[in-house]
Amino acid sequence: MYICSLKPKLIQNMMKRIGLFCLLLTLSLVLHAQSFETATQAVQNMGIGWNLGNTLDACSSGQQGLESEIYWGQPYTKPELMQMLKKAGFGAMRIPVTWMNHMDSSGKVNAQWMARVHEVVDYVINAGMYCILNVHHDTGEGSSHWLHASMTNYNQNKAKYEYLWQQIANEFKDYDQRLLFESYNEMLDKYDSWCFATFARSGGYNATDAADAYNAINSYAQSFVNTVRATGGNNAKRNLVVNTYGACNGYGTWNAHLKEPLTEMKMPNDPAGAGHIAFQIHAYPSIANLSSAKNEISQMFNDLNTYLVSKGGPVIVGEWGTSNVDANVPDYEADRAKYLEFVTYFVKKGKEKGAGLFYWMGISDNSDRSLPAFTQPDAAEAMLKAYYGNDYQPVLPTRDDFGESVYEVTYNSQWGELNLIKNAINTADYQRLELELTEAPAAGAFSLKVYDSGHYQSISSANTTMTFNTGTMGNTISRITLQSSAAGNKTTIKSVRLVKKDGTTVSGSISTFWGCTIEEKFVTAISPLSLPDDASANIYYDLQGRSTQHPTKGLYILNGKKVIIK
Repeated sequence: MYICSLKPKLIQNMMKRIGLFCLLLTLSLVLHAQSFETATQAVQNMGIGWNLGNTLDACSSGQQGLESEIYWGQPYTKPELMQMLKKAGFGAMRIPVTWMNHMDSSGKVNAQWMARVHEVVDYVINAGMYCILNVHHDTGEGSSHWLHASMTNYNQNKAKYEYLWQQIANEFKDYDQRLLFESYNEMLDKYDSWCFATFARSGGYNATDAADAYNAINSYAQSFVNTVRATGGNNAKRNLVVNTYGACNGYGTWNAHLKEPLTEMKMPNDPAGAGHIAFQIHAYPSIANLSSAKNEISQMFNDLNTYLVSKGGPVIVGEWGTSNVDANVPDYEADRAKYLEFVTYFVKKGKEKGAGLFYWMGISDNSDRSLPAFTQPDAAEAMLKAYYGNDYQPVLPTRDDFGESVYEVTYNSQWGELNLIKNAINTADYQRLELELTEAPAAGAFSLKVYDSGHYQSISSANTTMTFNTGTMGNTISRITLQSSAAGNKTTIKSVRLVKKDGTTVSGSISTFWGCTIEEKFVTAISPLSLPDDASANIYYDLQGRSTQHPTKGLYILNGKKVIIK
């Protein structure tokens, strides 16, 4: 009504201004979109990555609290771990998260759990690294996992799955391009088939069931993209990652259906337009015959480009290692030289083909993550040199740089157990186990528990020896724990050793099994030093405060800061 009463020229000027405003707004949106890098650019900028495995993804049946982070033997994550990895040369981290054990019956995520996930993501981002955040053991083998590759499962869980991603996406919608979301981990069909759909079916391959599984994978991927984009903010352009069926990679030639997870994977329709979605696979080849493995690795990367990159997105190898990564004696320990050669070849070939690479996960493991230190510094060095070149000199602190430590253990459950030995041993190769505490425990407070035989031995002093007897313990022991008789019991462990038949010793593997927490403290750790007034004059001081002009390998104080001489 009021517009009609205005003069024609005034109306014309107003329309011009409105048109100019719309043009500027459109241009602003275009420029904003252009500033958000593509998935291909992100993969190139990430460098080499690592998995924070067995931590936020750790779970058991039923609902858990924040303590689930340490269920699988890893310590609570600290920001110093990310800072160490970044300083060494790692540019990205994948954070596997299991959500089902922190959701109520309606699918709502526990607020404290979301806050803890948010905190760990911030550790990564604040360290200057890229971060991939995912939905992890909500998929997997068996009925305890609620996401499976079947259309029946998809139709039943579509709303719940989308609600989960709506919560995650809204929590992080304002984060910049260094944060990527990953749809789901290793989603399997109703037969729990690895390698390709229906591989584990008792009657053999079934084309109808396989097609149903691949259709479900693509449906879940599309729901993921639609849900994240609908939350707006930076999620409108955020780079997203979708996994193939089972995160399978098409590796090998032993079956005609091996390539199906690649050929049947579709690029989701993306409201953001082309270029903001990456594909993910996992790779754990056998290196028993390293020459053959190298040929197959090369062919795998070629196939990934042929069948996935050609669809419009880069490939991220979200997990990689060797086929016996979880074995009692993994390849890293069984044949170190061969393993390092494999690592070097895999990284060089992956970089050559433009793939993102996220190692799983032993280069920093168990209590070493708390220091932080590298558990496998030579493997980390091999990866970094393969990626950046042989002249690259990474800083790789190890446990030896920190001195002697003790483990303060607190039991929060009756019959809680601490791992002393968690890898299987042959009793014919060992004489005994030796456990040293800082002081004798109360009578009946703790026992040594031997798995496979049901053997128990009560502890009554600060120094305990358990002699291995094949007659009562059998030939193989899969685990030895320190079990508490009551919640609230505490003890401090100085050392755990296995003594072999030849008299040599092997250190134990102290870690949480269940119902307890561990805090490692260093007896010879760095403490505040009273340095002379000239401490800022580029003089090195050892941990006793003595100056030296020619520091050798070890820890020193330089200008008030800790430095490591390698």
